[in-house]
Amino acid sequence: MTPAPLAARLRDPSGPLFFPVTAYGPDGSVDLDAYRTHVRRGVAAGAAAVFTCCGTGEFHALLPEEFEDCVRAAVEAAGTGAAGTGVPPGRAEPGARGRVPVIAGVGYGTALAVRYARLAEGAGADGLLAMPPYLVLAAQEGLLRHYREIAAATALPVIVYQRDNAVLTPRTVVELARTDGVIGLKDGLGDLDLLQRIVSAVRTEVPGDFLYFNGLPTAEQTQLAYRALGIPLYSSAVFCFAPEIALAFHRALETDDQDTVRRLLDGFYRPFVELRAQGRGYAVSLVKAGVRLRGLDVGEVRPPLHEPAEEHVKQLAQLIERGYALLEEDA
Repeated sequence: MTPAPLAARLRDPSGPLFFPVTAYGPDGSVDLDAYRTHVRRGVAAGAAAVFTCCGTGEFHALLPEEFEDCVRAAVEAAGTGAAGTGVPPGRAEPGARGRVPVIAGVGYGTALAVRYARLAEGAGADGLLAMPPYLVLAAQEGLLRHYREIAAATALPVIVYQRDNAVLTPRTVVELARTDGVIGLKDGLGDLDLLQRIVSAVRTEVPGDFLYFNGLPTAEQTQLAYRALGIPLYSSAVFCFAPEIALAFHRALETDDQDTVRRLLDGFYRPFVELRAQGRGYAVSLVKAGVRLRGLDVGEVRPPLHEPAEEHVKQLAQLIERGYALLEEDA
């Protein structure tokens, strides 16, 4: 799959972008069978793309060999889960065997990011999500060189993830948009003024389409604001454990069903964000608890993340039940 076809498929997604959690067994090792089941269920539920081993998937906690195994398992599951899943006829690109695309997270310093990129390519991934480099506060020149070296390392298209210690100026994003293989920017910062200036600069200086994604935690909560900037793409962690709710919200946005958007924001997403804020790392561990609540044992998070408090898991169970009740009100 070449960069252009992947960008085209992501530009007009048939459903939410799925960021699966990574499954671990009782001994703490990666449980590939449970992981395949998790990915396969997400694809069957209508995911438009699988972003494997990213933030929700605990990229930071995976050894290189575990990463490679997970990417390969996601690629396999994205194919076996694709039949009859709502992917419109003809949407799959030639050679993609009908499966949804799989984008793998890469990160750390440049040398390790390049190594992970090559592992992902060898495991069959269709693209890369380049997460912020580890620890350092680099200048724009260094960040630009970092992402360009990742893009040059493989034939896979790259989406750059802006957040934390990787905050980019409009000029840097313009240069990235001119870089072969870089197809988009995922924003996890939430500075709408900066993002508007980035969109404007790229639009006026770089011909062609450049993709933008809302990558904030529980992106549905802020997606109305991002859509106002012309950014319809967003990640959905909720899709991991409540795909019907995530799909209903996605569909409501696409059809301008404001009543459903407001009902889900007020009755489900806002309370979920408030619950997520009760603990550090809950953007991952609470999502993983949600997957377990829905009947798939994906294990606990690895340190330094920690499990949510029992009371918070009970509140999550109640909130999931409320979210599905809201869907029935609309039926």
